[in-house]
Amino acid sequence: MIMSEPLVSRRRFAPGLGLWLFTLAFLPLLLGLGLWQLDRAAQKQQLELQMLERQQAPALSLNLLDHPRPANWQRLSLKGHFDQQRIWLLDNRTRDGAAGVEVLQTFRDNNGQWLLINRGWRPWPDRREAIQVSTPEGSQRLLAEALPDPQAGFRLGDAKADSTGWPRLITQINLAELSQQAGVPLADWRARLIEPSASAALRLDWPVLPMSSSRHTGYAVQWFCLAGALLILFVWAGLRPEPRGNNKNDDEHDR
Repeated sequence: MIMSEPLVSRRRFAPGLGLWLFTLAFLPLLLGLGLWQLDRAAQKQQLELQMLERQQAPALSLNLLDHPRPANWQRLSLKGHFDQQRIWLLDNRTRDGAAGVEVLQTFRDNNGQWLLINRGWRPWPDRREAIQVSTPEGSQRLLAEALPDPQAGFRLGDAKADSTGWPRLITQINLAELSQQAGVPLADWRARLIEPSASAALRLDWPVLPMSSSRHTGYAVQWFCLAGALLILFVWAGLRPEPRGNNKNDDEHDR
């Protein structure tokens, strides 16, 4: 009595042309996106270290700067007075889900420079009521930090005032246009207050960078995982059953 051998299903790797084209089209794209996110993470990490280093450095007065404008995130010790009239309200700023504005005001330093200073955020829940902004009088000593240009990573666009009176509601920043509206030669850089105890300070819990280096790294891992899943799908879909001989040959072999 001849025992029949168990049938073993054999498979061979033979992906079709469509599968090859699909994989070759999307695999480099997924890997490229992952590498791009890693590069963005490295850039953002360098920026974070630069911010931390400059924020820990001692504050300098404008007279002690080596260049006409301070470096991004340079801590500054300013002394001068605020203009009581020229105030802009940067709209669509939220904190903890509450609607509000950031108060931008002209400030004349004792060295003669006119600066645009962000005094912080304040709520504006009812737009039917005009917002009132009080300004401390007399000489003020401010602790501030210089901000990057709006075009360099923090772009807010061109300023368009919604009114001709003061304060003026704006949704975007353009220093040249604000300088023209104010009628004073504003410096081509801006700063924001960082000392909550100052009399001119409003709410100063400034948002962090729009996206941290760790988030870019997380996105890179996701793209690489998708690339790995695509390779696994390519191999799985490319395995096909091994074609078997006809029944006649199989019967002769069994005899």
